[in-house]
Amino acid sequence: MTRASRRAVLGSGLALAAGAAVPAAAAGTAAAAAPRAAAAADTDPWPDDLPLLSGPDFPIGIFWPPPPFETTKQRYQEIVDAGFTFAITGNYLFDQYILKYALTQADAVGLKMLIADDQSLLDLTHRFTISDDRTTPMSISSADAAALAKQIVATYQGHPSLAGFNLYDEPSGQAVFDSLGKAMGAMRTAAPGLLPYINLLPGQGPGQDTYLNAVVDAVHPPLLSFDRYPMSADGNEDPNYLTNWAQHRAVAQAAGIPSWVFIQTLAFNGRRSPSAADLAWQVNISLAYGAKGIQYFTYWTPDPARGEGFQSALLTVDGKRTEHYADSKHLNATWLSRVGKVLKHLPSESVEHANEPNPPARVAVFAPDDWVASVTGAAVVLGRFTDPANASVRYLLVANRTPHATSTVTLGLGPAAKGVAAYVARTDSFTPAKATARLPLTLAPGGATLLRLDG
Repeated sequence: MTRASRRAVLGSGLALAAGAAVPAAAAGTAAAAAPRAAAAADTDPWPDDLPLLSGPDFPIGIFWPPPPFETTKQRYQEIVDAGFTFAITGNYLFDQYILKYALTQADAVGLKMLIADDQSLLDLTHRFTISDDRTTPMSISSADAAALAKQIVATYQGHPSLAGFNLYDEPSGQAVFDSLGKAMGAMRTAAPGLLPYINLLPGQGPGQDTYLNAVVDAVHPPLLSFDRYPMSADGNEDPNYLTNWAQHRAVAQAAGIPSWVFIQTLAFNGRRSPSAADLAWQVNISLAYGAKGIQYFTYWTPDPARGEGFQSALLTVDGKRTEHYADSKHLNATWLSRVGKVLKHLPSESVEHANEPNPPARVAVFAPDDWVASVTGAAVVLGRFTDPANASVRYLLVANRTPHATSTVTLGLGPAAKGVAAYVARTDSFTPAKATARLPLTLAPGGATLLRLDG
């Protein structure tokens, strides 16, 4: 979604004024330079036990939760029943009273929460620049920022549902990055056991490399999340969606932090209402690209005052369930929550596109190796993962390149793959394949298959 349409329309609409924006949507070309390795961070590595990033459960989140008058235990149970593990606040939950009430409802049902748009948090991250140069307009000192961060954390501490804070949605501009990095550090010091979260702009090309690396260098986030909504109203998919994913993954890999993404759940502004296959396609392409968290945009339908012609999401403006709720619940329960547990802690080794006549810029094209010697048939995306506990094993997610049709593909396995087993989500187990040299697969529209290759 564009900077104006997501941050200003659905967020607080606040932004730091200083500094020119780093370009984030320059046209991508195959010849563009690859992202450089991230510079050494000036903070310690992030701990391994942060909420949502740690533990066995795959993070499945929502953006735009029920509004204040629908902030009830029953509504929050409805979120959990659909297979979601956390929510990012918003939808007019804009002060500490309703936010603490929301945390209480989340406590009761086991839902984790990332707090956004608390007024003191907006002071720390949006309204003021953090600078010890007292001539800087609209600024607070580093000491003031540290005190404010402690105050913010103290306001919400004691709730088991509190997972962290959403510091900024779609930041842009070096001055914003520099101040946001200081805010990130202040929140990390005040609450070392909570997740300080940000979400980034979409884009492609050299300008997006610059943007992503500037954020990593200045802000040092614990994860790299972005939003891009690819299901177009003309029935096609955004041709730059995969380019964006390839660039995003490359920078996150270089920085040693996980990638998260938002998926599109509703029609708006030239985008179609996603089918069940469209939802699955976004999830499976993202998993193939190594996503370690999936977020749904949106859960509750934004009201007409927000603009952009938002149509029904999982729940309508007046709180009625739509087909998207049923589709998302089924996808989360029968596939994403299960396969996500398998993939969450497996490092992404490679992502390749096979049998695609005109692959997008920046994506890697399939090349035979000792694990997979050939791929014939329909176009697929191959996401391969290593196993930290067993160097002789690889996991291979084979994702259908299209949400529009069932696809068949045959894998020719290489000499390193001495055995192969297919993941069965229904039983949460792997079943050995009858044939290993040539493995035929049938993929539902937008679907995927996870294989374990045993060396």
